Amino acid sequence: MNILRPLSPHLPIYKPQLTSTFPISHRISGAFLATIVLFFYFLCLKVGLICFTYENFYQFFFYSSKLIPISVEITALALSYHLYNGVRHLLTDFSGFRIGRKRLK
Repeated sequence: MNILRPLSPHLPIYKPQLTSTFPISHRISGAFLATIVLFFYFLCLKVGLICFTYENFYQFFFYSSKLIPISVEITALALSYHLYNGVRHLLTDFSGFRIGRKRLK
């Protein structure tokens, strides 16, 4: 009796674990933040630092579109998540703190 079954479980059967989703989202938020920093670095190279001293630049940059405040909020959310997940990672590595499990002795 030869039953042809796959060797590994299918993806719909696999339940994602909390410990496997944290590093993926940490990398995504880090890549997003690096892109934002690179964008502002290129903006400083193109425009120059003198532009950041004028009040009209800030009025144009922050109040001309509704997209800018939304992107600032998303960046703040990504920054806070990245920071808190990094602290959680340090706690997990150095103190033996585990999320969702008992501490291993």
